[in-house]
Amino acid sequence: MARQQPRTTSRKKDQPEPIPSWLLAARIAEAKKGADLKVIDLREVTSFTDYFVICTGANPRQIQAIADDILLQLKQRGEHTLNTEGYENAEWVLLDYGDFLVHIFSEKARRYYDLERLWRHARVVEIPEARPEDTRAVNRRSAPRS
Repeated sequence: MARQQPRTTSRKKDQPEPIPSWLLAARIAEAKKGADLKVIDLREVTSFTDYFVICTGANPRQIQAIADDILLQLKQRGEHTLNTEGYENAEWVLLDYGDFLVHIFSEKARRYYDLERLWRHARVVEIPEARPEDTRAVNRRSAPRS
């Protein structure tokens, strides 16, 4: 399967650079109280994706709420998943956006699969401080998944 090419948009010179989609997904997970949030840069170790966004939800309802908000806000931005797995069981929800994958785990599944250990040769990305315009994008009210 071919990886999606990054989208380019025209913007005015005085407008800030738009937040990357993987970072927006991380900020949404953080806003929904996803625990132990990590972003792993895989560009130097594999070719199937660029980033993993990984977090833990406290229960199935929270795991689904994190997934719902990421799906909705990225859809509003014109980003669509190539595939979504595990939503109904909500032990490990995988959102595949091509250039990045979002993994939302239960605590038990996170310990069992231990993606951080599996991909330990990849660089962990420090999530930068949110800019005011990033906060506005993440804090929009979102509707439940239909």
